[in-house]
Amino acid sequence: MRKVLVTGSAGFIGFHLSKLLLEEGFAVVGYDGITDYYDVRLKERRHQMLLQHEHFSATVGMLEDFDKLHALAMAERPDVIVHLAAQAGVRYSLENPRAYIDANIVGTFNVMECARELGVEHLLMASTSSVYGANEEMPFDEREKCDTQLTLYAATKKANESMAHSYAHLWNLPTTMFRFFTVYGPWGRPDMALFKFTKGILEGTPIDIYNRGEMYRDFTYVTDLVRGIRLLIDAVPERAESADDVPQHDSLSPAAPFRVVNIGNSDKVRLMDFVEAIEAECGREAVKNFMDMQKGDVPATWADATLLQELTGYRPQTGVKEGIRQFVGWYRDYYGV
Repeated sequence: MRKVLVTGSAGFIGFHLSKLLLEEGFAVVGYDGITDYYDVRLKERRHQMLLQHEHFSATVGMLEDFDKLHALAMAERPDVIVHLAAQAGVRYSLENPRAYIDANIVGTFNVMECARELGVEHLLMASTSSVYGANEEMPFDEREKCDTQLTLYAATKKANESMAHSYAHLWNLPTTMFRFFTVYGPWGRPDMALFKFTKGILEGTPIDIYNRGEMYRDFTYVTDLVRGIRLLIDAVPERAESADDVPQHDSLSPAAPFRVVNIGNSDKVRLMDFVEAIEAECGREAVKNFMDMQKGDVPATWADATLLQELTGYRPQTGVKEGIRQFVGWYRDYYGV
């Protein structure tokens, strides 16, 4: 039985990925700090559900605690590491930037050190569409230059990509970075738009709509996302002989067994259309508080998912209306609304 260490296993995406891996016959070793960035009861409930499976184990610990993380990794000796744990949130990085340095830079370095020492088959780590920053050419392509990040959150994720490339080169460590595009769905984070909008609409309280609704996002349903990650586990990058050997759409480095892969729906959705779909599902109109663009936000994201499809034969396909229906159903059930 192949064993996967999943950091951030009590998080939104980590929970869904762990669940899928267990269903597919993997043993999963979870590691999560259960921080209070948002309601810890959600995180604890996710872990409780995973712990119903005999092949799941959970350790509570911070990424910055190298001794604890290292001891777990050496005791469990996973075949694959999927590093999802991070200090998330674009806006929170304006308020508490140090948390991003500690978790996303120091913590990711600790994960890479464990992967290097173990010589894992494949290290997969989460990045974000936010690394595209001020880039305007869309859909975003993994081969684009990304040097104009607009928040410290995005900058730490871009730093992770650079750090990972160096380790892949130095230690011949097969590494895949995946860039997420606005992930949503059941068990989602309370700080994300869908959760806030649904809560506000059902409670009749105002919802904040930035840039007066003139924003576009490539919304990616969480089960589509984790299916992509699962398939990428088996798409292990191999060092190319030269730049001429890298396939046309591939972001594979000519200097390391390293690539970056977008995981997105490849569909730009206008924010106001997203809000209207939530209103329709909730059966009531939102009280809208239109606001200016918030510092660090970008007006649009849109993924080119060609590489994901070429590597795995798969691309996300859940439409926004169906995804919202699933989330609102979960929200009503979980909170008894």
